Amino acid sequence: MRYDESLAFGLLMSGGPSTVRIFRWQPWAISLGHHQNLDDIDVPKCAQDGIDVVRRPTGGRAILHAEELTYSVVMRTGRRSVLDVYNEISKALLRGLQIFGVQAELQKSQPPMSRTYGQTSSIPCFSSSARYEIEWGGRKLVGSAQHRYTNGDENVVLQHGSILCGLAHLRLSEYIKMDSILRENTRGDLERKTVCLQEIMGVLVDLNRLGECIRRGFELAWGTSFGLEEEALEPGVTNV
Repeated sequence: MRYDESLAFGLLMSGGPSTVRIFRWQPWAISLGHHQNLDDIDVPKCAQDGIDVVRRPTGGRAILHAEELTYSVVMRTGRRSVLDVYNEISKALLRGLQIFGVQAELQKSQPPMSRTYGQTSSIPCFSSSARYEIEWGGRKLVGSAQHRYTNGDENVVLQHGSILCGLAHLRLSEYIKMDSILRENTRGDLERKTVCLQEIMGVLVDLNRLGECIRRGFELAWGTSFGLEEEALEPGVTNV
């Protein structure tokens, strides 16, 4: 997360190209949104189960990075709004998913987040879909969040997102501080409102191939070609 933020500051202060990264997590980790309360999470249980807890510079709510692929985008925004950038990135992700063989779609409406955001059941990021997030069959497949950085007239956005590949994200409810009834209801909510690529395709997901397809989707949607680099990352982060 610090590495992605350093890319955003670097682009803001020194210029250079936009960056798209695709990576996995080892060990599994829960990432909290920038303003989310750490007290919502049962940190001792996470430690007992070998799950790290980190805070993202981007907003949104808790994500269990387990059987999934994480992407990050660092780019200048110009005069584009938050939703314009979401839409632009989501269309590139959709193109990549199509290459992978999945016909997903964008959420067209904006749910009334303010009514539920403060409730314990809304702590998981995947408990609801925002406008221009990616769904399949009316269920959320990709969850994303942004943070903007400003220096004078320059504006840079960092957007993170999680592409669900397996069912492990449903375990997030085990690590949220809540009573047993609410925990069961929260897991049920996630089961109803989310879908993973394994469910859609009926097979285990080839994460390396998925990463290549997502990269190609960005190239086609944005009319560019990304250079591939071996980056010096902190231990525990693996690029695809």
